[in-house]
Amino acid sequence: MILAINTSTIQFGLALLNEQGSVLGEILISPGMKNYHALFPSLISLLASNNTEIGDLNAVIVAIGPGSFTGLRVGLSAAKGIAHGLQIPIIGVSCLEAMANQLPFARFPLCSMISSRKGEISMALFIWDEKQGMKRQTDDRSLKLEDLACIIHTPTLFVGDDLHNQGDSVKTLLGDNALLVPPHLWNLRASAVGTLGLKRALYNESDDVRELIPRYLRPPDVRPNL
Repeated sequence: MILAINTSTIQFGLALLNEQGSVLGEILISPGMKNYHALFPSLISLLASNNTEIGDLNAVIVAIGPGSFTGLRVGLSAAKGIAHGLQIPIIGVSCLEAMANQLPFARFPLCSMISSRKGEISMALFIWDEKQGMKRQTDDRSLKLEDLACIIHTPTLFVGDDLHNQGDSVKTLLGDNALLVPPHLWNLRASAVGTLGLKRALYNESDDVRELIPRYLRPPDVRPNL
């Protein structure tokens, strides 16, 4: 049994999958910021609902960024603790790749976006080929939302964790080139993180629990407490 963790976005999620990628159970929580105290109670509930225990896990797959600074540290720390304690493999997954992984069979280029501070976004472009393989078109980038107009020149699908706030701006900037995916796909799901990580697991790939670190695209916005 595989545990997948996403704490990189506005919402956080957990999923249990079997080794074939079938989703056995999933939890998505988005009550606002600073909600990570619910992470382990949610995990306990997810395991109990599937009549299993944490010791039954065979691997942990975790979103490593880009995304929330606090969220990534919390999620990765939890994943490392579980992997180290159970002596099971850990696999880190790009959040933007996992978002694109939610939309196989896409006919258009796909832009994954994660909201950041200071009006910025983290984004990357992907395409799906004829064999249903996902390919990167760009590296992960951190930029202003308005800078998308310098990158997007053809009809492109958009998926992102904050499109309910950013969607109208994207359509204003790009016009007919902005194709927003249906709203139920905007949230990054832990199950998408898990199925992407399982593709590495099929090749017996995993990460070093001591060396796996969050993937940030800019320095943290650290401010003193007043």
